[in-house]
Amino acid sequence: MTNADHSWGAAVRLTTAVVLTVTEDACSAWTGEVTTSVRFAPQFPTPRIERVSPGHLVAIAHAADGRSAVVWRWFDAVVLDDVSGGSVTVWEPAHGRVTARVHDLFITQPPGNRAYASLGLRGDDWWVSGPVVANPIDAAVELSDVQGLYRENGLWPKVFPETD
Repeated sequence: MTNADHSWGAAVRLTTAVVLTVTEDACSAWTGEVTTSVRFAPQFPTPRIERVSPGHLVAIAHAADGRSAVVWRWFDAVVLDDVSGGSVTVWEPAHGRVTARVHDLFITQPPGNRAYASLGLRGDDWWVSGPVVANPIDAAVELSDVQGLYRENGLWPKVFPETD
């Protein structure tokens, strides 16, 4: 990792938003204050229309030069049981019933409540974090882990390539 990779990590700010509409290249999302159109980072898996849906919470990376990109998403999942041995069963429309490890941000949710679930961060298959909230600004999700994933793997320069 180069010094440039380290400086990118410090120069990128992450915020959350709720997806309203999706195209293959961008999504419309509500930040809790405004609706904005944001492109997907090149690393974001395709086909995006099949992977991102209205209601998903996304992490938007903001570069110091004003560019932004969607870099992560959380599913809106229904809690099906109580925490047992550090995991909980949730139901998510695109994946059905899954067992998710609880993240440090997880607040025990009674069955039937909704929580943010995701896949692949921190080496876990599925994990669940905070409860679904009305305002995306208040979402208790792992933004620092997303920041670390991109920084540690030198991904920020790929999200925000140098412009001429």
